[in-house]
Amino acid sequence: MTGATVWLTGLPSAGKTTIAYALADRLRAEGRAVEVLDGDEIREFLSAGLGFSRADRHTNVGRIGFVAELLARNGVLALVPVIAPYADSREAVRKRHQSEGTAYLEVHVATPVEVCSVRDVKGLYAKQAAGELSGLTGVDDPYEAPADPDLRIESHTQSVDESAAALHALLTERGLA
Repeated sequence: MTGATVWLTGLPSAGKTTIAYALADRLRAEGRAVEVLDGDEIREFLSAGLGFSRADRHTNVGRIGFVAELLARNGVLALVPVIAPYADSREAVRKRHQSEGTAYLEVHVATPVEVCSVRDVKGLYAKQAAGELSGLTGVDDPYEAPADPDLRIESHTQSVDESAAALHALLTERGLA
């Protein structure tokens, strides 16, 4: 089976991880080898010690991209729900995949910051508003939305199941499901 990396980018609390796990469950039920490279877990185990400067974010994205490509090259579908706020970092990951001949899809979970701040899964927006946190992506730190993603999901207008189904349809269309 052909592997691939599916990078789900978007603001904090956009729904990236929720969609990735819903899709992973569906794909595993279909017998597909899938791994979710959760950004929070990667920060804890692979990128411990990195901060949130632009350089550290680039290093983090590069490390995740390396692991994702390695998995994908070996037949695993790597779902990567990671903010990756800078277009050049995401492009470097795409180019690495292209140079290895490994499929790479970029999915923009395009949830407005107003919706994300209400969801506030980790309490980041509340901490930022209270002055306890700075450098929050999309609020007081940049987020460069993809100009031409393979798929744009508006998680604020569709359910998790609908979002996962749209992504599954794209994978099927590309021969990757």
